[in-house]
Amino acid sequence: MATSTFFLYFSLCLSVLLHGCAAQFGVGGQSPWHSSRGLGIGQRACRFERLEALEPSRRVQHEAGITEYYDENNEQLRCAGLSARRRIINPRGLRLPAYSNAPSLVYIKQGRCLMGIVYPGCPESYQSFQQQFEQSRQEGEAQGQRPRDEHQKVQRVREGDVVALPAGVTHWFYNDGDVPAVAVTVSDISNSANQLEPRRREFLLAGRHQRGGQSYETEQQSGNILTGFDTRFLAEALGVNQELVRRLQSQNDERGEIVHVPQGLQLLRPSRIQDEQKQQQEEEFYGERYQGERRGNYTNGLDENFCTMRIRENINDPSRADIYNPRSGRITVLNNQKLPILNNVQMSANRVVLRRNVVLAPHWNINAHSLVYVTGGSGRVQIVNHQGRTVFDGQLRQRQILLIPQNYAVLKRSYQDQFEYVSFKTNPNAMVSKITGKASTIGALPLDVLRASYRLTIEQARRLKNSRREEMALFAPRFQRSASEEESKYDQEFQGNPDVTITQVVN
Repeated sequence: MATSTFFLYFSLCLSVLLHGCAAQFGVGGQSPWHSSRGLGIGQRACRFERLEALEPSRRVQHEAGITEYYDENNEQLRCAGLSARRRIINPRGLRLPAYSNAPSLVYIKQGRCLMGIVYPGCPESYQSFQQQFEQSRQEGEAQGQRPRDEHQKVQRVREGDVVALPAGVTHWFYNDGDVPAVAVTVSDISNSANQLEPRRREFLLAGRHQRGGQSYETEQQSGNILTGFDTRFLAEALGVNQELVRRLQSQNDERGEIVHVPQGLQLLRPSRIQDEQKQQQEEEFYGERYQGERRGNYTNGLDENFCTMRIRENINDPSRADIYNPRSGRITVLNNQKLPILNNVQMSANRVVLRRNVVLAPHWNINAHSLVYVTGGSGRVQIVNHQGRTVFDGQLRQRQILLIPQNYAVLKRSYQDQFEYVSFKTNPNAMVSKITGKASTIGALPLDVLRASYRLTIEQARRLKNSRREEMALFAPRFQRSASEEESKYDQEFQGNPDVTITQVVN
């Protein structure tokens, strides 16, 4: 009897523990229709009647880099509950440790970096990857020397990687490459993880915020989270003297949020070859696993330890595209099935590459807003609301962002150059409904429904239904002819206003 009672108690405890962990870290099964986003102030009144392409409105210079901010007070971003910024980290530049009140996705546009993310409660044991580190530590302890450093995992991110950053989790970036690293960050401030005001707040562990870095209300520099504590009180808590505490409080530090490290960083990490091999193995393994999950060969649940959970996935690799047409381009989808931590941040991302004169199937986002960031070329975009009114009709170019509200219909087209962009979406399993093409709405409707809805003949309905039936999302040009006058006008405008290169921005 006692044994039965024990096993029943143990089973109940295990069930509660697993359920609690899944709820906290978001790695359990979840309906694709579900979203944990809350409604920010005034969101119910937002109608998105007029959308506009946005460029960075503020630019803050740091010692070893630049931060460009998109206007968070812009109505369309405020209504969608999103915040965006673009960072340039120069070689040997360290983005100081910080955390935010909102979950974020970071897209590495250019270069490579080392990054660390500090999960609370996880061990500082990142030396096991290098046997010589462990050997040296043991030898040092035997000789009475201080042990080597131990810290949480350091990993490499490279061009094309998307990095998931949960709210309130400390992270840092260090550029150990030879070219500036460019990263685009989109934060979901309407996520339920943010219980502060509907604005992105960044909390520095070191350094000081610079003027214009936090918000338009910031008129002077502000400190890090240690600055406001009483010096004696903090010294007692940290077990160090007050002089050291004053340095931690960065009272006279004018370097900004990205600082230069002249001698570089000495970190416990695998060699570059080992790191690249490990990353390739991870990508191959999780690529096979994703295919297996789609075939039902894997089960959902707590199959990844939170302390070692993957936080990045590369979406630039053409071989990993979900939709590919050699004539038209490719689409790569990054959702919670490929990267489970996206359940925690409640976001996902797509990368789209349209070759010349290609049309992306008209569609709408079923369960998410989409924030488009243009990474290359230019293209035309039209967005239509529920009343059939065009709320945006214009051309997008590099470094611009554009919000596509949930359920609004959108049509995109590239011109004489290749059009490339990344979409940040406010659902971990964002779903799209295409209007035409393979597996589309029109293709799924009965002929008589089409005929009656649009007052067509049966032959016209059949032609409408089957015209793009063999093409999936990416429509190659069927007629080789010159661009229309309107398109030529757009092309001329952009030829006269070329994009600013990364080198020009940095210098």
